[in-house]
Amino acid sequence: MHGTRTSSAIWSHQVAAMERWGHESVAVDLPGHGSRSSERFTLQGALETIDRAVDGCASPPVVVGLSLGGYTTLAYAAQHGHKVAGVVLSGCSTEIRGMPLGAYRALSVRIVRMLRPTGSTWHVVADMLAALQGYSAVSDLRRLLVPVWLVNGRRDVLRFGERRYLAASPLARLTVVPGAGHDVNSHAPETFNRILLGVLHDLGSVARAVVPRLTHAA
Repeated sequence: MHGTRTSSAIWSHQVAAMERWGHESVAVDLPGHGSRSSERFTLQGALETIDRAVDGCASPPVVVGLSLGGYTTLAYAAQHGHKVAGVVLSGCSTEIRGMPLGAYRALSVRIVRMLRPTGSTWHVVADMLAALQGYSAVSDLRRLLVPVWLVNGRRDVLRFGERRYLAASPLARLTVVPGAGHDVNSHAPETFNRILLGVLHDLGSVARAVVPRLTHAA
């Protein structure tokens, strides 16, 4: 699941790598993005999109989400944990709430009004912020009964809550990728691919873990 103002195309390296290793994978566009850019983004629409993709899998999948896709993946897993084998969450290790969120939302609305005639995609940002208002990622993490992998670039500004995330879920692991920023799968695609392959390989043992672990990707 991709981030705001991008599309399923950001996962091309990961989809190709997973297929080379014999793992079925699918990347989809969230409402308001890519092939669905004419739609408005809503959290319910995003959850329905994930549900359709999950139902199309032959067995419970690992769902991978970046940024907005990470928050929606987490929200989905909290509601439908029985349908997934685990989740990988990147670029979403902080709570999107409080006064900074309100200020950013107000700014995005003003930008939308100024740029609407030019076909700007900033309305997606405003929709996203409205959809996530009041949402608590930590609360959903506490509800999860499936393994969680947090994968963040070291330079990502949205990783400052990762310790709180780890504390919220005894089944969570954290990997920090040196040199990468927010779009960690694009900044370090080979490293991210190795992490995903490791997730699939270690899924059974991680599900039985009781102590979060911090690792650093090479």
